[in-house]
Amino acid sequence: MLFNSLDFAIFLPLVFILYWFVFKRWLSAQNVLLLVASYVFYAWWDWRFLGLIVFSTLVDYTVARGLAKAEKPQKRKLLLGISLICNLGLLGFFKYYNFFVDSWVDAWGSIGVSLSVETLSIILPVGISFYTFQTLSYTIDVYRRQLEPTKNMVQFATYVAFFPQLVAGPIERAKQLLPQFSKPRVFDSDFAISGVSLIIWGLFKKMVVADNCAFFVNQIFDGSGGYSSAELFLGAVLFAFQIYGDFSGYSDIAIGVARLFGFNLMTNFSFPYFSRDIAEFWRRWHISLSTWFRDYLYIPLGGSRGRMWFQIRNVFIVFLVSGFWHGANWTFIIWGGIHALLFLPLLIGGKNRNYIDGTRMRLREAPRILLTFIFVCLAWIFFRADTVTIAWTLLEDLVRFDSLSLELFYSSSKSLLFSAITALGILVLLFYEFRTVQKNKQEVVLSTFHVIFIAVLIVFMGVYKNPVDFIYFQF
Repeated sequence: MLFNSLDFAIFLPLVFILYWFVFKRWLSAQNVLLLVASYVFYAWWDWRFLGLIVFSTLVDYTVARGLAKAEKPQKRKLLLGISLICNLGLLGFFKYYNFFVDSWVDAWGSIGVSLSVETLSIILPVGISFYTFQTLSYTIDVYRRQLEPTKNMVQFATYVAFFPQLVAGPIERAKQLLPQFSKPRVFDSDFAISGVSLIIWGLFKKMVVADNCAFFVNQIFDGSGGYSSAELFLGAVLFAFQIYGDFSGYSDIAIGVARLFGFNLMTNFSFPYFSRDIAEFWRRWHISLSTWFRDYLYIPLGGSRGRMWFQIRNVFIVFLVSGFWHGANWTFIIWGGIHALLFLPLLIGGKNRNYIDGTRMRLREAPRILLTFIFVCLAWIFFRADTVTIAWTLLEDLVRFDSLSLELFYSSSKSLLFSAITALGILVLLFYEFRTVQKNKQEVVLSTFHVIFIAVLIVFMGVYKNPVDFIYFQF
């Protein structure tokens, strides 16, 4: 069920009415309603994979209860191992099985040995990377004795499957979200209105910015070639705005929908394209994932402690694993490696923690912001390309600088219209975000006038015919 679909437009008000008008006085009934609604929401794609969520829920609930009673280190490690094997085993099979098989065959083929190994037609369950990490963090926190396990099965199951953020995040921590299911919720009109505002803003980023960018991005990255250097560069820039509008738009809608039910989700994006270096970019981009890797991988590896060589190793491990988390393709691993290389000079120079206090942007910092954005855009080429070969071909054609032609964007009246709508959408996005950054705020706050203005833009400039799926559904 897509957030920008008619199905969801019917589903959300129905759940909202039942939640606040029928079950208002019964906390347990509200939680059961949210759990049922979340399972319906997920089953709308493919009910067969609902069993995976239920299985992960049962495993981690049981393991956490066992950890609460276990005192011997060996038993605690065994219980944690069961959770890791079950969750990562499912994720590895559904997401990475064919990747490892194909890579194995290609490796032998590179030395002249031909292997015939059958791959499987495996469908990737929507959101499996997100809810797996969410439920894993709960078990790990209980194992570390940083969190008391819940005894309420319904509350835990709802935490795992909470429909606003189930399939594409934010990846919530149990310490932040789980207690909210045990506290009575009182309808707060101001909080709900801020949620509606975020939903409208998220729909704008998805339907006006991301989906219009996709019109050109899909043409440029289809592997057919024949585009000028200028067109290829603009294609990378447009994909940067497509994936940002798509993913951060989903997060905004998720946070807004959660507020309608009285829940507060974490900020997942903090205007990353205004970053002044790569380190700041990763403090602003997909915050729930980057902090997950920080807390559960980077710090356990040693973090920034020890010799510089170990710090460099830890950085590369985190970025490469982060790339691999995004997809079973060497393009994502290379994308992660590029960001590790871009991060490296900051680490060695001791500048990786600059701009950590969220200071306002200054005019003299514009070149830094622009340079960081260009590096990010070039790295996005590997993220978007279907194969490493296509990515290298696009980069080679881009740096050839053989032509500055932009014919793709005005070759027909349809292309010209999409160009105008896309440019206007990006300008509006940047205007609102720059204004918010300068005020040191964490999210775009829209007055009634601006909500109406953005809603009008969605009506007249949004993509309705053949809507594009949210990109991160494939991860």
